Amino acid sequence: MKMMTFLLSHLKRIDRILVGTIVFLCLFGLLMVYSASYPLGEVKYEQGSYFFIKQWQWLVMGGFFFFIAALLPYQIYRKWIKWLVLLSLLCLILVLLPGIGVVKNNSQRWIHLGSLMLQPSEAVKLVMVIYFAYVYAKKQAYITSFKKGVMPPLILLGIAFLLILKQPDLGTAVSILLSCGIILLCAGLKTRHLILLGWTAAAGITFFAVTAPYRLKRLTSFRNPFQYENGDGYQLIHSYFAMNSGGLTGNGLGGSIQKLGFLPEAHTDFIMAIISEELGIMGILLVIGAYLLIMYRAMRIVQALHDPFGKLLTIGLTFQIMLQAAFNLGAVFGLLPITGIPLPFISYGGSSLMFMMISAGILVNLSSYVKKNPYRAHAK
Repeated sequence: MKMMTFLLSHLKRIDRILVGTIVFLCLFGLLMVYSASYPLGEVKYEQGSYFFIKQWQWLVMGGFFFFIAALLPYQIYRKWIKWLVLLSLLCLILVLLPGIGVVKNNSQRWIHLGSLMLQPSEAVKLVMVIYFAYVYAKKQAYITSFKKGVMPPLILLGIAFLLILKQPDLGTAVSILLSCGIILLCAGLKTRHLILLGWTAAAGITFFAVTAPYRLKRLTSFRNPFQYENGDGYQLIHSYFAMNSGGLTGNGLGGSIQKLGFLPEAHTDFIMAIISEELGIMGILLVIGAYLLIMYRAMRIVQALHDPFGKLLTIGLTFQIMLQAAFNLGAVFGLLPITGIPLPFISYGGSSLMFMMISAGILVNLSSYVKKNPYRAHAK
């Protein structure tokens, strides 16, 4: 009875607008995966709804973990974080071992877990945000000391970065680096320490980007895709075709031409191109508006919370979602290189969806520590 009373009280305090926006994006994504993947499902598996069913299964599983994360007090991660970091780094090592890691499209990023195929780097995105929020909240008293207050967690981040780069997956490695960097920025570091770390990170990313021929090709092809129309520019060109034909209101749900074998990865990395073609600029604005609403609600939580760990965790989780959305949309619009990062809550992909929903569940839990009137929070 006490547990039921606690759950009901907890559910009353959560940010319903935040929950509604996340649910909307997930259901909208499910609909668009069905539309974008139907032709491929028919051709490849003789079942148009193949990818829709898979995405639905992951969504149900993700919904379960979302509910659990929304109910678990966020402070509990303080007790678990060391084990979570060790487990996530172990999984990054295992995925690189022959016979354990699964190779797809010249990348070794997945591990079979029974009938499921998980991508450990998606878990690392979440774990590193929790770890950095925990460590730098605890180090507030000596955050200005580089050796004692700043440096130790960066070693683990560097190890994770290199292991993910080995898969290879520079896009995910950079997104983790940036999410953790934003936590550092908000934790109160000295300006000179931030500048030093920023230049070091930029130099490292540039080095790894230009020293691998296929990455360098991606960097040059996105700037002028028509020069590489039969190679690396092909996908972006057909993304342009899709968006150009959509206009203001689109060609109607199911009316995409580019998904009929012209645009590769139409239901994954480039699902926004299909949204644009079928729902037009209005569809793009709807999705971007939903992300901005999540960010707005999250920033209200940050302003109200008094607990440094809760503040940094909210910031890290929020910008993790926003950065991933920015990377994906930037690639689709031709503003950034194609990194293979999915659109949060919308793109097809099991591991990405599940861990994104866990992140969202933690955000929802953080919102329950905010008093509605006045808008203040307490940390237990």
